[in-house]
Amino acid sequence: MRKFLLLLLLLFCCTPLFSQDTAFKYKGMTINLDEVVVKAKRIGFDVAGFIKRVEEDTTFYRAFKNLRLVGFTADNDIRVTDKKGGKTIASLKSHTRQIMTGNCRKMEVIDEKTTGNFYTKKGDYNYYTAELYANLFFTHGTVCGDEGGSSKGSLARHKNQLKQLIFNPGKPITGVPIVGNKVAIFDRDLMKYYDFSITSEAYTGTDCYVFSATMRKNLNSIDRAEIVINELITYFDKETMEIVGRKYSLSYKTMIFDFNVRMNVQMTKKDDLLLPALITYSGTWNVPLKKRETADFTAKFTEFKSEQ
Repeated sequence: MRKFLLLLLLLFCCTPLFSQDTAFKYKGMTINLDEVVVKAKRIGFDVAGFIKRVEEDTTFYRAFKNLRLVGFTADNDIRVTDKKGGKTIASLKSHTRQIMTGNCRKMEVIDEKTTGNFYTKKGDYNYYTAELYANLFFTHGTVCGDEGGSSKGSLARHKNQLKQLIFNPGKPITGVPIVGNKVAIFDRDLMKYYDFSITSEAYTGTDCYVFSATMRKNLNSIDRAEIVINELITYFDKETMEIVGRKYSLSYKTMIFDFNVRMNVQMTKKDDLLLPALITYSGTWNVPLKKRETADFTAKFTEFKSEQ
């Protein structure tokens, strides 16, 4: 009986302490920790340092720019669908190869098949998603340096802002009206709308620390209008602390425009360069002077090579 009472006493004493350990405070943010992370924290895992790393990270966006620096083979699959996302109205499937010579790159089309009105009669892209995809992953002619081509002016600026919105979520975007500051989830004015957590999970065979920011449930319409990122989940290799994957959901709606986008990105490495290996995208856009556009794409990158 004494042993039983002692066990009960220990359970009642220790449970509150463990509960306190699972809630970590950082710059006004409360981060929930799972049991594995709590144990890691007790033996030296720097939770505050890890969060700061997440907050300041720019390697994810840089990984996409690194595609300008290596050769690779790509499987490209773009589908434009009807509003309900069921019927495909235009598509492209292709295999391409990027070849590096010094600081310059060019692209070979190994094979390509399109359906519907994917291209205009002049051979231009008929859809904004396709144009953005091409701007990111295709090269026309020979291009030198790590930029996307010769386009200049407001169109190039808007494309760059859109790429930052999609591939650098969580950071404010200068020059973008309405939504530019609504993506900065670490801002004190926005963090109150999110539930944050650090957990331990295997991702594509890699043991990871997982940082999650998820929009709180049951937000009223006024609060919901203040945010763009619904969910942001980032996977960090426990050994190297490098990003190995990210999942995220973005959406926003006004009287003028709206969008709803989900993406999943898996990373890989070539020598010291972090690079995307697989990207899946599903999204719908409705912007002024254009018809609503709903599209999915999958991009797979393999056979990375240094300059030839």
